[in-house]
Amino acid sequence: MPIYEYRCAACGKKTTVLTLSVKAAVEPTCRHCGGADLRKLVSRVAVRRSEESRLESLADPSSLTGLDESDPKSVARWMKKMGREMGDEAGEDFDEEVDRAMEEAGREGEGAGPGLDGDAGGEDF
Repeated sequence: MPIYEYRCAACGKKTTVLTLSVKAAVEPTCRHCGGADLRKLVSRVAVRRSEESRLESLADPSSLTGLDESDPKSVARWMKKMGREMGDEAGEDFDEEVDRAMEEAGREGEGAGPGLDGDAGGEDF
């Protein structure tokens, strides 16, 4: 079942149209204002991958490109990327949990010094 997205020229809002067949004629109208002057949008495409494929991509050293373990924001970006690769297994609110952890770490680290935990050198665990 194809899903098409359109942007209304009159109100600027997006409308989604679900069809039963690729061959079905689609005469979309805006669900917000009823306008008929719609422009077709390029939609995102989801590709299902096997668990093995997802885990292999996480093990690839190139997936660590741009990761600076001394920069909490860099680690948070990497965690979100890892969460996207894990899909449902990471949980639906994984990104929100990473953001919440960053906020908490920021509050704990205010005025603490160079690192979030106040440790200038520290040990690698």
